[in-house]
Amino acid sequence: MSTQPQDSTPPAAYRYHRLRAASQRFQCQFEALETAQQREVERLAERTWALESRVLRTPEARDTVISERRLTEACTEVRRRYADEAEFVADLARNGLDVATLRLALQRELIFDAVMMRVGARAAPVTAEAVRAFYDAHPAQFTTPERRTVRHILITINADYPENSREAARARIEQLAAELQAQPDSFGTLAQRHSECPTALEAGQLGTLPRGRLYPELDAALFALPAGAISGVLESELGFHLLWCERIEPARVVTFEQAASHIRERLEASQQQAAQKDWLARL
Repeated sequence: MSTQPQDSTPPAAYRYHRLRAASQRFQCQFEALETAQQREVERLAERTWALESRVLRTPEARDTVISERRLTEACTEVRRRYADEAEFVADLARNGLDVATLRLALQRELIFDAVMMRVGARAAPVTAEAVRAFYDAHPAQFTTPERRTVRHILITINADYPENSREAARARIEQLAAELQAQPDSFGTLAQRHSECPTALEAGQLGTLPRGRLYPELDAALFALPAGAISGVLESELGFHLLWCERIEPARVVTFEQAASHIRERLEASQQQAAQKDWLARL
């Protein structure tokens, strides 16, 4: 069942939720959305408006006071999203709001947020044992894999062009390989001049990569190279390649001491969210 007010003039709180949902979901004004998008925004607004209304009827909400200063700051934050005051006022009007009703809607929103923070703070504290258990149970999350900084040169195979026939492409890449044997430091310059990959504009730079980012043939060759070495001629479905392994970053394990504070924050946030969900379910 729809929770949106059924009269032709829904309250300001709901109109604000609709404005907010359109902005957050589609970064657009409600009137500019397609019909299906408007329906989605309406559904989002109905849910958040109903939830907020329910929370504001609780004893926790009745005991919560928002200062005029905080309310003014919130209104100013909304105003900053617009180019000027005229655009701000006009958009409010399009959504059935004015500055006074916006302040009322923001007051509700701030009370809702304050209540949820208070409820979340009731969660049981995270123990040192729980932090350690999480670290031990998720080793992959605390390991940075080996990565390699690599450049490449590509000569493509394309039978439609004589210079890119398989034989001609192979001869061209082998000539480049011979030049690199004599002058390895010229790899970037040769990539700029001869590589048929867009990375030629960056002197062949592919970046710093973990395993599995390149074609299997290239990946295996790259991770077999020592730092500073240039591969032999390699072939992929794109054509022929030369790889230069510029630098190796060894795999690194984040120690428990390094990770503990981050784990605690994650577990605290999770427990606070669980406390909030339980509280909302009991309303």
